[in-house]
Amino acid sequence: MSESNSGFSGAGLRTLREVLARHVETGRIPGLVALVSRGGRTHVEAIGTMRHDGGAPMRRDTIFRMASTTKPVTTAAAMVLLDECRLRLDDPVDPWLPELADRRVLKRPDGPLEDTVPARRPITVRDLLTSTFGLGVDFALMDSLIRAATFERLDYSVASGPAPGPDEWMRRLGELPLSYQPGERWQYDLSNEVLGVLVARVTGRPLETFLRERILDPLGMKDTGFHVPAGKIDRLPPLYGPDPQTGEFLVWDEAEGGRSSCPPAFQGAGGGLVSTVDDYHAFFRMLLNHGMHGGERILSRPAVELMTTNRLTPEQRAARDAMYRNIAHLTVGQGQQGGWGFGMAVRTHRGDYAPVGQFGWDGGTGTTAYADPHHRLTGILLTQVGMSTPDSARLIHDFWTTLYQAIDD
Repeated sequence: MSESNSGFSGAGLRTLREVLARHVETGRIPGLVALVSRGGRTHVEAIGTMRHDGGAPMRRDTIFRMASTTKPVTTAAAMVLLDECRLRLDDPVDPWLPELADRRVLKRPDGPLEDTVPARRPITVRDLLTSTFGLGVDFALMDSLIRAATFERLDYSVASGPAPGPDEWMRRLGELPLSYQPGERWQYDLSNEVLGVLVARVTGRPLETFLRERILDPLGMKDTGFHVPAGKIDRLPPLYGPDPQTGEFLVWDEAEGGRSSCPPAFQGAGGGLVSTVDDYHAFFRMLLNHGMHGGERILSRPAVELMTTNRLTPEQRAARDAMYRNIAHLTVGQGQQGGWGFGMAVRTHRGDYAPVGQFGWDGGTGTTAYADPHHRLTGILLTQVGMSTPDSARLIHDFWTTLYQAIDD
């Protein structure tokens, strides 16, 4: 890659590689694949091995469990429906999701589940897109009764076993009160899962079928989906969740015979995709190009602008900031960007090396993917180490810190 017109300095890219390699050399990150692009030029690093005890090396086409970096891609499917006027932002979701009609809301978010009042209004499409429909992960209320009930009924993380089909999952959701009134407060994760069910019901097809037809195939994202087919399973590493006390590598999910090796009953729009650095590069490059991929329009320009600019009120942002500030020591500051668009974070203030306007998100399996309109830059870093310890979060932090220093104007 030429140093003069790449948009990155040669010295900066060498430093980036050295910093990434240093994390692998500690033994706490077995391997990683990183892609950075700017000005039409792309640079990829594949370092380390697929397994913690050696074996096959990481490659550019290694497939990773994307976890919450799934959210921007599946949200794009909902934006297609907005573009086509099959959904409207402020329409109630009741016609498609009757399980969410006539909600009850807790009088206090940390109170007993039976102490409720009626919802002041229906849940809307906008509430799902902005993660403000009234239920989700609230890091300030992890000991609340509603958190325990939500986890028991709806969680399908690696520790909890697979989820039921979408209709049963929605039935369970409909049994719960909301923590907050619709539109009142940003809460993490759950709204994206509901949004995936909404897309499937509006289109009358499985989420992945519609996503593949309108987003994945047009972008050439051939390795992205909700499972890894048998012919590609050798490209999927195990997923590790190191022991928080000892750092010992515990396998959360094996490749062969693991959860990603067969189609799930519930296609999780909040965290279920597997993918590669090149597939995600195609998606974020489309967003940087205002919805265009080559000569084909994937999303309208206004749809992309809605996704990639802040959609939260000052009050919602303040509550979100306070929540993430209290867990910054666990996440190395991830989540403190200030804003949230549709399906991803948007930086509304400068708190580190990345500028205002950067958009994207991170995943609990040690993944990160953001684009920066100001510098026309995309960065993607994928690992197989879940965030049960700070190691992958620190790696992600150092990736962005060194990447921004590598910019050469």
